[in-house]
Amino acid sequence: MYKDNGYENVLCIRADNMGDVIMASPAFRALKETFGSKITLLTSNAGSIIAPFIECVDDVMVVDLPWVQSKSTDNATLESLANDLKQKSFDAAVIFTVYSQCALPAAMLAFMAGIPVRLAYARENPYQLLTHWMPDPEPYEMIRHQVERDLELVKHIGAETTKKRLGLNIQETDREVLTTVLANMDIDIRKPFIVLHPGVSEEKRQYPVEHWIETGRALAQQYQMPILVSGSAAERELAGHIAAEIGQSAASVAGIFAIGAFICLIEKASLLISVNTGTIHIAAATQTPMIVLYAQTNPQHTPWNCQHRILEFSVPEHLRSRNMVIRHVTETLYADYVAYPSPKQILAETDLLISAGLPGRTTPAFL
Repeated sequence: MYKDNGYENVLCIRADNMGDVIMASPAFRALKETFGSKITLLTSNAGSIIAPFIECVDDVMVVDLPWVQSKSTDNATLESLANDLKQKSFDAAVIFTVYSQCALPAAMLAFMAGIPVRLAYARENPYQLLTHWMPDPEPYEMIRHQVERDLELVKHIGAETTKKRLGLNIQETDREVLTTVLANMDIDIRKPFIVLHPGVSEEKRQYPVEHWIETGRALAQQYQMPILVSGSAAERELAGHIAAEIGQSAASVAGIFAIGAFICLIEKASLLISVNTGTIHIAAATQTPMIVLYAQTNPQHTPWNCQHRILEFSVPEHLRSRNMVIRHVTETLYADYVAYPSPKQILAETDLLISAGLPGRTTPAFL
C-alpha cells in the first residue's frame, strides 16, 4: 500500500558510473514500493548504460556533471538542465553519494529547479539547499556498504523494502545473441566457462598483466574449461594480449557484446575473476560467484549479498587520492602495505569457492 505523502514524481541523482547506479537500485526499489513513485534517474553517460536494465527506473536524464569525474559541463548547460528539471515538476530529489563526495552541487541544482523536497547526506551544514539533511557519519564513525548507505538515505523519508538484493532485467533476445556469438567461437554456452575481467577505469585499480596471464594458464590447466577475457572496446588490445598468452583455451570477448548480452555473459559464467569495477556489481545482481582483486580504494563497494572472495592490494602511493576523506580511510583502514595477490592465491580461492558449493552451479561443472 502506497503512503500518501506527495512523493509521486521523484528525481534520483546518481551521476557516477554503472556500478554506482546498480548499487543504488535497492533504494530506487524502496521508493517505488513505498510510495509508488515514478523514478527518473539523472546520471552520467557511463551510468546510463545500465539504466534500461533496472526495473524501477522509469525515465533517464543523461548529463556529465562537472562535480563528478567526467567531461566538464559548462554553465549554460547547467542552467538549461535546471530549467528542464523545473519543467518536470518533481516532488522530491534524492541525491546519492559516496562518503567522499559532496552532495551540495547537486542540491543547488535541485534548489534552482524548484524541487520542494531535497534529500542527501552532507558533512557540512547545507542550510536551505537541503530540506532533509542527513549528517554524514562516514567514514569517521563507521563505514557501511554503499547499498546500506543508500537504503538508509531513503529510509529517512519513510521508504523501505525487504528486497535488498541487486537485480537486473535480462532479455531473452540478449541471451540468444550471447549463445550465437559464443557458438561462432566454438564455445558451448551450456558448458562451464570462466570469465576474467582485467580492464579498469583508473590506473590505481590495475592488476599486473603478467599475473593475469599466469592465473589464466593455471585455471585452464586445473579446470579444463574455456577462459573468456572480457572488457570494453577500448580494452580489446589488453584482453587480446592476455588471451593469446594464456593459450588455446582462452579467447578475448572484449568489445564484442552490447551491455545486455554482456550481462548474460556474466550470468552464464561459472566464475568471474575481476578487478573492482562495475562488472562485479553485475555479477552480484546475477548471483555469479566471483573473486575480486580489490584495490584498496573504497571499502563500500565490495560485492553485495552474493558468493564471493576478496583479495585486496594496496594502491601505489603516487596514485593515491588527494581527497582528504579518502586519505583518512587509506591511512587508517589501509595503513599496512598489501602486495598484489599471487596467481596461486587466486587458484586457492577458486578451490575454496568450489568446495563450498556454488548456488545454482553444481561442483561437477568445474571438474
